[in-house]
Amino acid sequence: MRQEILGILEQNCKVTVDDLATILDNPKEDIAKELTQLEKEQIICGYHTIINWDKTNIHKVTALIEVKVTPQRGQGFDKIAERIYRFKEVTAVYLMSGGFDLTVIIEGKTMKEVALFVGQKLAPLESVLSTGTHFVLKKYKDHGIILEENKKDERMAVTP
Repeated sequence: MRQEILGILEQNCKVTVDDLATILDNPKEDIAKELTQLEKEQIICGYHTIINWDKTNIHKVTALIEVKVTPQRGQGFDKIAERIYRFKEVTAVYLMSGGFDLTVIIEGKTMKEVALFVGQKLAPLESVLSTGTHFVLKKYKDHGIILEENKKDERMAVTP
């Protein structure tokens, strides 16, 4: 039942306990108890809404920053990752394989604000060796959700 609940919630966090009970053919009390347990175990860490900010008048800049760091003795990458994810601008931090160590996703109001964060807060950290910033120009799909589908014009062409 756990896997089914998680799969459904991953697709739609607005599904209700009643809906889950119907879909999974289980008593809603059992579903509610399982949800509580999943939250307590931090398997479910939050419920999110995907917003297409380009369709609002609110300006947001998203940047992906490649960060090379020196791992700390006995703590590896965890300590520096924690230091980075504590910044309010940071929305995600991932340990990576390949040419750099951490991917840091941040949001700001302007490119300058993002650049100031990198230059004044991130790059000066003792363990940080280098950074490379990439700005998101347009989001097509986010968390499995297509943000703008190309709608085919289904009108018939009229010719004289």
